[in-house]
Amino acid sequence: MTLALISHPDCMLHQTVSYHPETAERLSAIHDQLLASGLEMILHHYQAPLVTREQLERVHDAFYLDELYRKLDSQEQVWLDADTIMMPDTLTAAGRAAGAVVEAVDLIMEGHHQLAFCAVRPPGHHAERDKAMGFCLFNNVAVGAAHALEVYDLNRVAIIDFDAHFGNGTEQIFAESQQVLICSSFQHPFYPGSGEPKYQGHIINVPLAAGAGGAELRTGVEKHWLPALEAFKPELILISAGFDGHREDDMSELCLVEDDYAWLSEQIKTVADRDAGGRIVSVLEGGYALSALGRSVVAHLKALLG
Repeated sequence: MTLALISHPDCMLHQTVSYHPETAERLSAIHDQLLASGLEMILHHYQAPLVTREQLERVHDAFYLDELYRKLDSQEQVWLDADTIMMPDTLTAAGRAAGAVVEAVDLIMEGHHQLAFCAVRPPGHHAERDKAMGFCLFNNVAVGAAHALEVYDLNRVAIIDFDAHFGNGTEQIFAESQQVLICSSFQHPFYPGSGEPKYQGHIINVPLAAGAGGAELRTGVEKHWLPALEAFKPELILISAGFDGHREDDMSELCLVEDDYAWLSEQIKTVADRDAGGRIVSVLEGGYALSALGRSVVAHLKALLG
């Protein structure tokens, strides 16, 4: 089994202010750990294309996209909310991040690989149809899911989100779509202040209390995610892979470790092998403690590779 790694140097160009946790060093930390682990040598590397306007408009409103570009034309630095900054190269980086997921879906659906990981930034799962927030401008995983549904005529796509922060944008975009099953776990109550427990239908939210660790995560996954996934039988799985729930990461109060991410990845792989022909696209979301981020990504990818 082979794994495609999709990224682009442009993702490093998105600059933030000195105190901002979402930095280009995040991708460097992942690259360093992939080298140290030996995984770098067995991955198949691809350059992310720029996302197209058509691909973005499947999940984002046209006026929202127009407004982003208009704001950037008039200023060198734009704060879209208290956390989300846009600089001259930000939209290029965001375009590569969303384009990477489209490329990953194409590689998987055309049979070149069964697995793909998108090492990209800025992240995406907080971006709503018409709103940037939480470091996110384009909802990368939503762009990929919509591309899979539209271009490959799929009927059942699962999105699994294990970031420490609730993926409000992804849920909003697919709130009315029975073709997309969303299974998420996150600290609650916490940013962005939404993400109520939901254990039925096509949205399965498993909130975790501050201080929760692997045992609580595993209970929620086994009790709620796995039965929903078995009933849904996804044809493709996309992962919003956030590693900010690691106990070394001060962006949350969860206490996960690498073994927890490996276990979770193994469960996802089992579902994919059973129902989706092994097809998984994983997309980087959070993770801000650099060493923990790199180690967690390695554990995630090793588990997916089996």
